[in-house]
Amino acid sequence: MEYRQFGRSGLKVPVLSLGTATFGGTDAFFQNWGSTGVAEASRLIDLCLDAGVNFLDTADLYSSGDSEKILGEAIKGRRDRLLISTKATFRVGEDVNAVGSSRHHLIRACEDSLRRLQTDHIDVYFMHGFDALTPVEETLRALDDLTRAGKIGYIGASNFSGWQLMKALATSERYGLARYVVYQGYYSLIGRHYEWELMPLGLDQGVGLMVWSPLGWGRLTGKIRRGQAASGGRLSTAGGAEGGPTVSDDYLYDVVDALDAVAAETGKTVPQVALNWLLSRPTVCNIVIGARNEEQLKQNLGAVGWSLSADQIARLDAASRENPIYPYWHQIGFDERNPKPTAW
Repeated sequence: MEYRQFGRSGLKVPVLSLGTATFGGTDAFFQNWGSTGVAEASRLIDLCLDAGVNFLDTADLYSSGDSEKILGEAIKGRRDRLLISTKATFRVGEDVNAVGSSRHHLIRACEDSLRRLQTDHIDVYFMHGFDALTPVEETLRALDDLTRAGKIGYIGASNFSGWQLMKALATSERYGLARYVVYQGYYSLIGRHYEWELMPLGLDQGVGLMVWSPLGWGRLTGKIRRGQAASGGRLSTAGGAEGGPTVSDDYLYDVVDALDAVAAETGKTVPQVALNWLLSRPTVCNIVIGARNEEQLKQNLGAVGWSLSADQIARLDAASRENPIYPYWHQIGFDERNPKPTAW
């Protein structure tokens, strides 16, 4: 297993982590993701540890807290061997203040997560989204207090826009508060918008990327190909996904065609190639992989330990490239003074 530096911090993490959104499935939304119980979760964690994956990711939102509860049971007796990340911000109760990144909510949310996880500390605590109603310094002061109390180790941001993340980083620097060292965001071969602003920001500010949904809402699993679109589960049409961004069918098929060709050359599967491509990208320090069962987990673990050639990466880049929106398409023309982290 390869380990990388976790943003601008001294922490080293494996390049893969196990996402636990499939744990529980006890509410309507997450039933489609999976319904892993304690016994199977414990087995999946065994396989991860055997492969050198000691990083587990969850959130208070997943299955209304049941994902954290199942994870807490499954890690008993081996907490000291693991890194745990969880998240807060989205609504988790009916109380008017059971939402957001206010000091009031975060203190309670952190304590609730600690209780469900049956641990005394959270290694990485993410703000699951940006709260525009709470002053940035209030959020960061609360997170700084939790860090100083030893209840959380590092803080991260998820699903922020570039200006929101930059404002938070500047506020941390101004007041000497805990700083976001990692960003958890959507990035895949059929979702490369992260590259336009957040990737250059991450390079400039030393913020690492933890990728979620690296297979594009399941559309890069190899089950969808030109002329044989799959349906069911979280997939609706070929280029659509329930709850996720749509892409055109032609674009999706072009990317899958390129993945099929590279998979044939390397002897790897389509998802393994898609995950390995992500590991070649700037700022990426970790990819959150999900698994409904042992077979899916074993296949995803096979994405590491080998590398794509420069030519294969270039072909995947070309097949998945999209024209950026303004002002990014305009900035590309000034590459003499404004070089890009990836080839356009």
